[in-house]
Amino acid sequence: MAHDGHHHGPHDHHHHHHHAHAPIGHNGATATTQWQTPHLPEGEARPEAAPSEPDLDLVETAFLEAFPRAPDPTSFLRLAGVPFIGRTTDGRTLNLLRVEASQTTDVGSVTPHLGGEGFNYTPLPAAITSRRDALAFVYQSDDQTVRLALSEAKALTNVTPSR
Repeated sequence: MAHDGHHHGPHDHHHHHHHAHAPIGHNGATATTQWQTPHLPEGEARPEAAPSEPDLDLVETAFLEAFPRAPDPTSFLRLAGVPFIGRTTDGRTLNLLRVEASQTTDVGSVTPHLGGEGFNYTPLPAAITSRRDALAFVYQSDDQTVRLALSEAKALTNVTPSR
């Protein structure tokens, strides 16, 4: 098969390639790519996952499925490594108040009209409705309530006193 001006089939002669090739078959394995983009409230940035947990989205999904049914939520949080009292990198102390788990289902879409006057609403067919789960750990600091993602809560330094 010819491309880039040379042939890749059996040869009776030898020549050097001046471009890189993927492994055999040109379909070599590549690094895994995270393609999902979870929806967040407007203006809220998603924290980067810690390199030690490359499948944080899967961990978060498992947490969302199991936590509401846990017979002992306190022990569940301890096993998950979520501190009840945590310290931020800037030294603030945060106290865990609650865990918020919710599900949102999109059943319609809006499209702005040309010129910006109004919009068109369209109910979505069942095949293209979308669902997304949200998980937040609500902490209280001295002066404010703070909502953290699982990765942010786990990144706090645990200063919860031993029992």
